[in-house]
Amino acid sequence: MAQVLTVTILSFFWIVTASSSFNVLDYGAIGDGKTDNSQAVLRAWEDLCGATRGTPTLIVPAGGTFLLKPVRFQGPCKSKNLHIQIQGTIVASNNINAWGKDKGSWLQFSDVNGLIIDGGGQIDGQGGLWWKFCKEDKGCSRPTALSFHNCNGLQLSGLKHLNSQRNHISINGCSDVNLFHLYITAPQDSPNTDGIDISASTHINIRNSVIRTGDDCIAINGFSSYINISGISCGPGHGISVGSLGKNGAYETVEEVHVQNCTFKGTQNGVRIKTWQGGAGYARKITFDNIILIASQNPIIIDQNYFCRFPYSAESSNVYISDVTYRNIRGSSSVERAIDLNCGRKRGCTNIVMDDIEIVPSSPGMHLHAFCNNAYGISTLASPTVPCLSNKFLDFFP
Repeated sequence: MAQVLTVTILSFFWIVTASSSFNVLDYGAIGDGKTDNSQAVLRAWEDLCGATRGTPTLIVPAGGTFLLKPVRFQGPCKSKNLHIQIQGTIVASNNINAWGKDKGSWLQFSDVNGLIIDGGGQIDGQGGLWWKFCKEDKGCSRPTALSFHNCNGLQLSGLKHLNSQRNHISINGCSDVNLFHLYITAPQDSPNTDGIDISASTHINIRNSVIRTGDDCIAINGFSSYINISGISCGPGHGISVGSLGKNGAYETVEEVHVQNCTFKGTQNGVRIKTWQGGAGYARKITFDNIILIASQNPIIIDQNYFCRFPYSAESSNVYISDVTYRNIRGSSSVERAIDLNCGRKRGCTNIVMDDIEIVPSSPGMHLHAFCNNAYGISTLASPTVPCLSNKFLDFFP
Protein backbone atom coordinates (compact mmCIF):
# COMPACT_ATOMS: atom_id res chain seq x y z
CA MET A 1 0.00 0.00 0.00
CA ALA A 2 2.84 2.40 0.91
CA GLN A 3 4.54 1.67 -2.42
CA VAL A 4 1.33 2.40 -4.35
CA LEU A 5 0.87 5.67 -2.42
CA THR A 6 4.48 6.69 -3.18
CA VAL A 7 4.01 6.03 -6.90
CA THR A 8 0.76 8.00 -6.87
CA ILE A 9 2.40 11.00 -5.19
CA LEU A 10 5.37 10.89 -7.59
CA SER A 11 3.02 10.66 -10.56
CA PHE A 12 1.06 13.66 -9.31
CA PHE A 13 4.29 15.63 -8.80
CA TRP A 14 5.42 14.75 -12.33
CA ILE A 15 2.10 15.88 -13.81
CA VAL A 16 2.26 19.23 -12.00
CA THR A 17 5.89 19.77 -12.97
CA ALA A 18 5.35 18.76 -16.59
CA SER A 19 2.28 20.94 -16.97
CA SER A 20 4.22 23.95 -15.64
CA SER A 21 7.15 23.61 -18.06
CA PHE A 22 7.00 25.00 -21.59
CA ASN A 23 9.89 24.16 -23.91
CA VAL A 24 9.94 26.31 -27.05
CA LEU A 25 10.86 23.22 -29.10
CA ASP A 26 7.43 21.78 -28.30
CA TYR A 27 5.88 24.85 -29.96
CA GLY A 28 7.76 24.46 -33.22
CA ALA A 29 10.91 26.46 -32.51
CA ILE A 30 14.00 25.43 -34.50
CA GLY A 31 17.37 26.41 -33.09
CA ASP A 32 19.32 26.63 -36.34
CA GLY A 33 20.06 30.36 -36.13
CA LYS A 34 18.15 31.00 -39.37
CA THR A 35 14.50 30.10 -38.80
CA ASP A 36 12.26 32.83 -37.38
CA ASN A 37 11.02 31.47 -34.05
CA SER A 38 9.02 34.51 -32.99
CA GLN A 39 5.58 32.94 -33.26
CA ALA A 40 6.67 29.68 -31.62
CA VAL A 41 8.09 31.57 -28.65
CA LEU A 42 4.95 33.71 -28.37
CA ARG A 43 2.77 30.58 -28.29
CA ALA A 44 4.92 29.22 -25.47
CA TRP A 45 4.65 32.58 -23.70
CA GLU A 46 0.85 32.56 -23.93
CA ASP A 47 0.72 29.19 -22.17
CA LEU A 48 3.30 30.30 -19.61
CA CYS A 49 1.41 33.52 -18.88
CA GLY A 50 -1.85 31.63 -18.50
CA ALA A 51 -0.47 28.88 -16.25
CA THR A 52 -1.35 28.82 -12.56
CA ARG A 53 0.44 25.78 -11.10
CA GLY A 54 3.67 26.16 -9.17
CA THR A 55 6.20 28.43 -10.87
CA PRO A 56 5.55 28.08 -14.62
CA THR A 57 8.80 27.87 -16.59
CA LEU A 58 9.53 28.64 -20.24
CA ILE A 59 12.68 26.92 -21.50
CA VAL A 60 14.98 27.99 -24.33
CA PRO A 61 17.11 24.83 -24.42
CA ALA A 62 20.87 24.56 -24.63
CA GLY A 63 22.54 23.68 -27.91
CA GLY A 64 20.30 25.83 -30.10
CA THR A 65 20.48 29.33 -31.59
CA PHE A 66 17.00 30.79 -31.79
CA LEU A 67 16.37 33.71 -34.14
CA LEU A 68 13.72 36.18 -32.98
CA LYS A 69 12.26 39.26 -34.62
CA PRO A 70 10.88 41.97 -32.27
CA VAL A 71 8.73 40.23 -29.66
CA ARG A 72 6.37 41.67 -27.03
CA PHE A 73 5.83 39.60 -23.90
CA GLN A 74 2.70 41.18 -22.50
CA GLY A 75 1.19 40.70 -19.07
CA PRO A 76 -0.41 40.65 -16.63
CA CYS A 77 -0.10 36.91 -16.15
CA LYS A 78 -2.10 34.58 -13.92
CA SER A 79 0.79 33.31 -11.81
CA LYS A 80 2.50 35.59 -9.30
CA ASN A 81 5.85 34.03 -10.26
CA LEU A 82 7.11 33.20 -13.74
CA HIS A 83 10.43 31.68 -14.75
CA ILE A 84 12.24 31.87 -18.09
CA GLN A 85 15.33 29.70 -18.48
CA ILE A 86 17.55 30.78 -21.36
CA GLN A 87 20.02 27.95 -21.72
CA GLY A 88 20.79 28.38 -25.42
CA THR A 89 21.35 31.50 -27.54
CA ILE A 90 18.77 34.03 -28.67
CA VAL A 91 19.81 36.15 -31.66
CA ALA A 92 18.26 39.11 -33.44
CA SER A 93 17.74 39.30 -37.16
CA ASN A 94 20.67 40.90 -38.96
CA ASN A 95 18.31 42.17 -41.66
CA ILE A 96 17.15 45.67 -40.74
CA ASN A 97 14.28 45.46 -43.24
CA ALA A 98 12.87 42.53 -41.26
CA TRP A 99 12.16 44.86 -38.34
CA GLY A 100 9.59 46.97 -40.18
CA LYS A 101 8.58 50.11 -38.26
CA ASP A 102 8.97 48.50 -34.83
CA LYS A 103 12.39 49.75 -33.77
CA GLY A 104 11.71 50.71 -30.15
CA SER A 105 12.93 47.47 -28.63
CA TRP A 106 13.74 43.91 -29.60
CA LEU A 107 12.62 41.82 -26.62
CA GLN A 108 10.11 43.70 -24.47
CA PHE A 109 8.36 42.60 -21.28
CA SER A 110 5.45 44.72 -20.07
CA ASP A 111 3.22 44.45 -16.99
CA VAL A 112 4.73 41.15 -15.84
CA ASN A 113 5.28 40.78 -12.10
CA GLY A 114 7.42 38.20 -10.30
CA LEU A 115 9.47 37.37 -13.40
CA ILE A 116 12.73 35.42 -13.06
CA ILE A 117 15.04 35.14 -16.09
CA ASP A 118 18.23 33.08 -15.85
CA GLY A 119 19.74 29.91 -17.31
CA GLY A 120 23.34 30.65 -18.32
CA GLY A 121 22.60 31.31 -22.00
CA GLN A 122 23.13 34.43 -24.06
CA ILE A 123 21.22 37.17 -25.85
CA ASP A 124 22.95 38.48 -28.97
CA GLY A 125 21.59 41.64 -30.57
CA GLN A 126 23.90 41.41 -33.59
CA GLY A 127 24.22 45.17 -33.41
CA GLY A 128 27.13 45.63 -35.80
CA LEU A 129 24.85 46.17 -38.79
CA TRP A 130 22.83 48.75 -36.86
CA TRP A 131 25.91 50.67 -35.72
CA LYS A 132 27.10 51.00 -39.31
CA PHE A 133 23.64 51.83 -40.66
CA CYS A 134 22.98 54.55 -38.08
CA LYS A 135 26.42 56.04 -38.51
CA GLU A 136 25.48 56.79 -42.08
CA ASP A 137 21.93 57.92 -41.19
CA LYS A 138 22.03 60.27 -38.18
CA GLY A 139 18.24 60.30 -37.84
CA CYS A 140 17.79 56.57 -37.60
CA SER A 141 16.30 54.86 -34.56
CA ARG A 142 17.88 51.79 -33.01
CA PRO A 143 16.15 49.37 -30.64
CA THR A 144 16.97 48.43 -27.07
CA ALA A 145 17.82 44.74 -26.91
CA LEU A 146 16.00 43.77 -23.70
CA SER A 147 13.50 46.07 -22.02
CA PHE A 148 11.23 45.80 -19.00
CA HIS A 149 8.31 48.15 -18.46
CA ASN A 150 6.18 48.03 -15.33
CA CYS A 151 7.68 44.71 -14.22
CA ASN A 152 7.80 44.57 -10.43
CA GLY A 153 9.71 41.90 -8.54
CA LEU A 154 11.98 41.22 -11.53
CA GLN A 155 15.11 39.07 -11.19
CA LEU A 156 17.61 38.79 -14.06
CA SER A 157 20.82 36.82 -13.59
CA GLY A 158 23.41 34.51 -15.07
CA LEU A 159 23.14 35.59 -18.72
CA LYS A 160 25.53 36.98 -21.30
CA HIS A 161 24.28 40.01 -23.24
CA LEU A 162 26.15 40.76 -26.48
CA ASN A 163 26.25 43.52 -29.06
CA SER A 164 22.96 45.28 -28.51
CA GLN A 165 21.65 47.47 -31.29
CA ARG A 166 21.51 50.30 -28.72
CA ASN A 167 21.36 49.94 -24.93
CA HIS A 168 21.45 46.34 -23.72
CA ILE A 169 18.99 46.35 -20.81
CA SER A 170 16.33 48.96 -20.01
CA ILE A 171 14.43 49.12 -16.71
CA ASN A 172 11.46 51.51 -16.83
CA GLY A 173 8.61 51.98 -14.37
CA CYS A 174 9.73 49.02 -12.28
CA SER A 175 10.26 48.40 -8.56
CA ASP A 176 11.94 45.70 -6.50
CA VAL A 177 14.37 44.59 -9.22
CA ASN A 178 17.48 42.44 -8.77
CA LEU A 179 20.12 42.13 -11.51
CA PHE A 180 23.23 40.09 -10.78
CA HIS A 181 25.91 37.85 -12.30
CA LEU A 182 25.48 39.41 -15.75
CA TYR A 183 28.12 39.73 -18.46
CA ILE A 184 27.36 42.59 -20.85
CA THR A 185 29.73 43.33 -23.70
CA ALA A 186 30.01 45.32 -26.92
CA PRO A 187 32.99 46.93 -28.68
CA GLN A 188 34.40 50.11 -27.18
CA ASP A 189 33.49 52.11 -30.29
CA SER A 190 29.91 50.83 -30.55
CA PRO A 191 27.56 53.84 -30.26
CA ASN A 192 25.16 54.28 -27.31
CA THR A 193 25.41 50.66 -26.23
CA ASP A 194 24.74 51.32 -22.55
CA GLY A 195 24.87 48.28 -20.34
CA ILE A 196 21.88 48.98 -18.06
CA ASP A 197 19.57 52.02 -18.26
CA ILE A 198 17.21 52.80 -15.38
CA SER A 199 14.33 55.28 -15.55
CA ALA A 200 11.26 56.03 -13.43
CA SER A 201 12.09 53.06 -11.20
CA THR A 202 12.72 52.43 -7.52
CA HIS A 203 14.45 49.88 -5.29
CA ILE A 204 16.79 48.54 -7.96
CA ASN A 205 19.75 46.35 -6.96
CA ILE A 206 22.57 45.63 -9.42
CA ARG A 207 25.55 43.59 -8.26
CA ASN A 208 28.47 41.36 -9.17
CA SER A 209 28.48 41.88 -12.92
CA VAL A 210 30.91 42.68 -15.74
CA ILE A 211 29.96 45.46 -18.15
CA ARG A 212 32.15 46.37 -21.14
CA THR A 213 30.43 48.56 -23.72
CA GLY A 214 30.65 51.68 -25.87
CA ASP A 215 28.68 53.93 -23.50
CA ASP A 216 27.60 54.09 -19.85
CA CYS A 217 28.02 50.84 -17.97
CA ILE A 218 25.00 51.90 -15.92
CA ALA A 219 22.89 55.04 -16.39
CA ILE A 220 20.39 56.23 -13.77
CA ASN A 221 17.82 58.50 -15.40
CA GLY A 222 14.93 60.66 -14.22
CA PHE A 223 12.44 59.81 -11.49
CA SER A 224 14.53 56.95 -10.13
CA SER A 225 15.30 56.35 -6.46
CA TYR A 226 16.83 53.84 -4.07
CA ILE A 227 19.33 52.44 -6.55
CA ASN A 228 22.04 50.20 -5.06
CA ILE A 229 24.99 49.20 -7.25
CA SER A 230 27.89 47.04 -6.02
CA GLY A 231 30.58 44.74 -7.32
CA ILE A 232 30.55 46.05 -10.90
CA SER A 233 33.59 45.71 -13.17
CA CYS A 234 33.16 48.55 -15.67
CA GLY A 235 35.31 49.17 -18.71
CA PRO A 236 35.65 49.97 -21.45
CA GLY A 237 32.71 52.34 -21.34
CA HIS A 238 31.64 55.72 -20.04
CA GLY A 239 31.45 54.80 -16.37
CA ILE A 240 28.46 54.79 -14.01
CA SER A 241 26.34 57.89 -14.52
CA VAL A 242 23.50 59.67 -12.82
CA GLY A 243 21.76 61.28 -15.78
CA SER A 244 21.69 62.90 -18.06
CA LEU A 245 18.90 64.93 -16.45
CA GLY A 246 16.95 68.01 -17.55
CA LYS A 247 17.19 67.69 -21.31
CA ASN A 248 15.29 70.43 -23.17
CA GLY A 249 14.30 72.07 -19.91
CA ALA A 250 12.66 68.95 -18.43
CA TYR A 251 11.98 68.56 -14.71
CA GLU A 252 13.56 65.31 -13.43
CA THR A 253 14.58 63.89 -10.07
CA VAL A 254 16.99 61.22 -8.83
CA GLU A 255 17.75 60.38 -5.20
CA GLU A 256 19.17 57.72 -2.92
CA VAL A 257 21.75 56.28 -5.33
CA HIS A 258 24.53 54.26 -3.71
CA VAL A 259 27.48 52.89 -5.72
CA GLN A 260 30.10 50.84 -3.89
CA ASN A 261 32.87 48.29 -4.39
CA CYS A 262 33.16 48.93 -8.14
CA THR A 263 36.17 48.96 -10.47
CA PHE A 264 36.63 51.19 -13.52
CA LYS A 265 39.30 50.17 -16.03
CA GLY A 266 40.15 52.39 -18.99
CA THR A 267 36.77 54.12 -18.88
CA GLN A 268 35.97 57.50 -20.41
CA ASN A 269 34.50 58.50 -17.05
CA GLY A 270 34.49 57.04 -13.60
CA VAL A 271 31.63 58.17 -11.36
CA ARG A 272 29.62 60.87 -13.09
CA ILE A 273 26.60 63.14 -12.59
CA LYS A 274 25.48 64.89 -15.76
CA THR A 275 22.69 67.42 -16.31
CA TRP A 276 21.63 69.72 -19.11
CA GLN A 277 21.75 73.46 -18.64
CA GLY A 278 18.23 74.85 -18.38
CA GLY A 279 16.78 71.73 -16.78
CA ALA A 280 14.93 71.57 -13.45
CA GLY A 281 14.50 69.16 -10.56
CA TYR A 282 17.18 67.63 -8.37
CA ALA A 283 19.78 64.90 -7.89
CA ARG A 284 20.52 64.27 -4.22
CA LYS A 285 21.59 61.75 -1.58
CA ILE A 286 24.15 60.06 -3.81
CA THR A 287 27.21 58.14 -2.57
CA PHE A 288 30.20 56.63 -4.33
CA ASP A 289 32.13 54.46 -1.90
CA ASN A 290 35.14 52.14 -2.19
CA ILE A 291 35.88 52.74 -5.87
CA ILE A 292 38.97 51.49 -7.75
CA LEU A 293 40.16 53.39 -10.85
CA ILE A 294 42.60 52.03 -13.42
CA ALA A 295 43.73 54.64 -15.98
CA SER A 296 40.28 56.21 -16.15
CA GLN A 297 39.52 59.56 -17.74
CA ASN A 298 37.44 61.95 -15.64
CA PRO A 299 37.54 59.75 -12.53
CA ILE A 300 35.18 62.05 -10.57
CA ILE A 301 32.98 64.40 -12.55
CA ILE A 302 29.90 66.55 -12.12
CA ASP A 303 28.95 68.15 -15.44
CA GLN A 304 26.03 70.59 -15.37
CA ASN A 305 26.68 71.71 -18.93
CA TYR A 306 26.20 68.34 -20.58
CA PHE A 307 25.68 68.82 -24.31
CA CYS A 308 24.92 72.50 -23.88
CA ARG A 309 23.58 73.51 -27.28
CA PHE A 310 21.15 76.27 -26.36
CA PRO A 311 21.72 79.96 -25.56
CA TYR A 312 20.68 79.74 -21.91
CA SER A 313 21.77 82.69 -19.78
CA ALA A 314 24.13 82.28 -16.86
CA GLU A 315 21.14 82.71 -14.55
CA SER A 316 19.04 79.96 -16.15
CA SER A 317 17.92 77.10 -13.94
CA ASN A 318 19.79 73.88 -13.40
CA VAL A 319 18.96 70.55 -11.89
CA TYR A 320 19.87 71.11 -8.23
CA ILE A 321 22.65 68.74 -7.08
CA SER A 322 23.18 68.23 -3.35
CA ASP A 323 24.30 65.71 -0.73
CA VAL A 324 26.85 63.85 -2.83
CA THR A 325 29.56 61.87 -1.04
CA TYR A 326 32.75 60.45 -2.53
CA ARG A 327 34.52 58.17 -0.06
CA ASN A 328 37.51 55.82 -0.25
CA ILE A 329 38.28 56.27 -3.94
CA ARG A 330 41.66 54.96 -5.13
CA GLY A 331 43.51 54.51 -8.39
CA SER A 332 44.88 56.29 -11.42
CA SER A 333 43.73 58.93 -13.88
CA SER A 334 44.75 59.08 -17.53
CA VAL A 335 44.02 62.84 -17.68
CA GLU A 336 45.39 65.65 -15.55
CA ARG A 337 41.99 66.97 -14.45
CA ALA A 338 41.20 64.07 -12.14
CA ILE A 339 38.35 65.77 -10.28
CA ASP A 340 35.92 67.99 -12.20
CA LEU A 341 33.09 69.71 -10.33
CA ASN A 342 31.45 71.93 -12.94
CA CYS A 343 28.20 73.14 -11.38
CA GLY A 344 25.62 75.65 -12.54
CA ARG A 345 25.96 79.28 -11.52
CA LYS A 346 22.46 79.94 -10.23
CA ARG A 347 22.29 77.24 -7.52
CA GLY A 348 25.62 75.44 -7.55
CA CYS A 349 26.17 72.01 -6.02
CA THR A 350 25.91 71.88 -2.23
CA ASN A 351 27.00 69.51 0.52
CA ILE A 352 29.63 67.80 -1.64
CA VAL A 353 31.83 65.58 0.51
CA MET A 354 35.27 64.25 -0.51
CA ASP A 355 36.63 61.83 2.05
CA ASP A 356 39.77 59.71 1.68
CA ILE A 357 40.47 60.22 -2.04
CA GLU A 358 43.80 59.22 -3.58
CA ILE A 359 44.12 59.48 -7.35
CA VAL A 360 47.55 59.27 -8.97
CA PRO A 361 48.72 59.71 -12.59
CA SER A 362 48.53 56.67 -14.85
CA SER A 363 51.62 57.90 -16.74
CA PRO A 364 54.85 59.57 -15.58
CA GLY A 365 55.12 63.33 -15.89
CA MET A 366 51.42 64.08 -15.38
CA HIS A 367 50.38 66.64 -12.77
CA LEU A 368 46.88 65.97 -11.53
CA HIS A 369 44.57 68.70 -10.32
CA ALA A 370 40.93 69.37 -9.44
CA PHE A 371 38.65 71.86 -11.17
CA CYS A 372 35.80 73.60 -9.31
CA ASN A 373 32.95 75.80 -10.43
CA ASN A 374 30.18 76.67 -7.96
CA ALA A 375 30.72 73.58 -5.80
CA TYR A 376 30.39 73.80 -2.01
CA GLY A 377 31.11 71.31 0.74
CA ILE A 378 33.95 69.64 2.62
CA SER A 379 37.10 67.77 1.68
CA THR A 380 39.13 65.49 3.95
CA LEU A 381 42.31 63.70 2.86
CA ALA A 382 41.81 64.29 -0.86
CA SER A 383 44.58 64.00 -3.43
CA PRO A 384 44.59 65.96 -5.63
CA THR A 385 43.34 68.67 -3.32
CA VAL A 386 39.94 70.20 -4.08
CA PRO A 387 40.35 73.93 -3.37
CA CYS A 388 36.66 74.86 -3.50
CA LEU A 389 35.76 72.46 -0.70
CA SER A 390 36.62 73.59 2.84
CA ASN A 391 37.43 71.71 6.01
CA LYS A 392 33.95 72.37 7.28
CA PHE A 393 30.58 72.67 5.65
CA LEU A 394 29.72 76.08 4.23
CA ASP A 395 26.39 77.68 4.90
CA PHE A 396 24.89 78.13 1.49
CA PHE A 397 21.36 79.01 0.54
CA PRO A 398 20.50 79.12 -3.15
